[in-house]
Amino acid sequence: MLPEAKLRYSVRQDRVVPHFLGANDHPWLRSLLDEVDRYVGRPQRELDKRLREASPGAGPAGPRALAIDVVRRLWGSRRQSVVAPREARAAVFRAAAQECRPRDEILAMVAGSFGRTVHDLEQSLFADLPGERIIVPPDQPVSPGELALRANLALAQGLLFRATSVVIEAEGNARTLVRHAKLRGLICTVVGGSAAADSTLHISGPFALFRHTLVYGRALGELLPLCAWCHRFRLRARCMLRERPLVLELGPNDPVFPSVEPRRHDSRLEERFARDFRRLAPDWDVVREPEAVRVGDTLVFPDFALQHRADASRRWLLEIVGFWTPDYVARKLAQYRAAGLSNLILCIDEARDCADGDVPVDANVIRFRRRVDAGAVLAIAERRERP
Repeated sequence: MLPEAKLRYSVRQDRVVPHFLGANDHPWLRSLLDEVDRYVGRPQRELDKRLREASPGAGPAGPRALAIDVVRRLWGSRRQSVVAPREARAAVFRAAAQECRPRDEILAMVAGSFGRTVHDLEQSLFADLPGERIIVPPDQPVSPGELALRANLALAQGLLFRATSVVIEAEGNARTLVRHAKLRGLICTVVGGSAAADSTLHISGPFALFRHTLVYGRALGELLPLCAWCHRFRLRARCMLRERPLVLELGPNDPVFPSVEPRRHDSRLEERFARDFRRLAPDWDVVREPEAVRVGDTLVFPDFALQHRADASRRWLLEIVGFWTPDYVARKLAQYRAAGLSNLILCIDEARDCADGDVPVDANVIRFRRRVDAGAVLAIAERRERP
């Protein structure tokens, strides 16, 4: 996530205005890309040194620093050595301690023991250091336009990382945002006409939490490029920037890089639970993503419905909660009670508790770490009477 010093924006009254890159930045971005390509196959330290140098046509310092940050993510690096670096160093140091010979003779002797040349040995000695890793290009060429959009996305995500709250109004494919928010465990409430359209997501921001703000901020940032797959959207975030509360607004006309087309997929956690429960409870059906439950203007989305095959009255809803606070859990339980539903099993991740306090004791709450206990869920589901 970008440090605050790299966030380029101005303030108009109480609003944040991001300084997005545009077509006028493409010439110096093209020069930057050409320069980086020259260092493919060379050590990382050489590219780092070149990028620190200011040259004519390099672009404004602030936007250039942002673009370089994105370049570092796109261009990878790999270790290149014919001898394992630790083994090479150990052999050279051992030989130097045992033999009173000149450096060249020591290297030649050790290289011969590995069946390699002195050049191979010298390249291998420190190949595991970050600066000695070899630059490799991305799988697909990057254009100046794409780099600008990716830099803009990084800027917007850096601003969102400092949000206390986020509201996303989405029309069309809103279920994609809801599903991602649930899969990534965001603290989210959904209001709207249906699960598929005209929905509004109310999301807690990282700066509203006491713990896990870095991981949570990254998960929140992943929502922004998915918004591009909605017909229309409006994102409004309250952010703390330089110890000042400000408002960030983004919409479909803002030039940020969109995500790849979203796919429907289960999280590994959900897949494991469904598999474990089916094996343990052959008399029960596991229904993935049952209908959303309406509570006034609010929509809540259970992850599973557990239905007994021989008794239609025995049905439970199960929701897996990622990041949470005690207040969030209490509000979620209250929503289900308001809908007249007592058949809820709530599974909360102990590792993602974001505030101090206790959850309600008069509820079917199962705590878990890494894996939901299907046996504990079945024990609740097998009860004939609900609380």
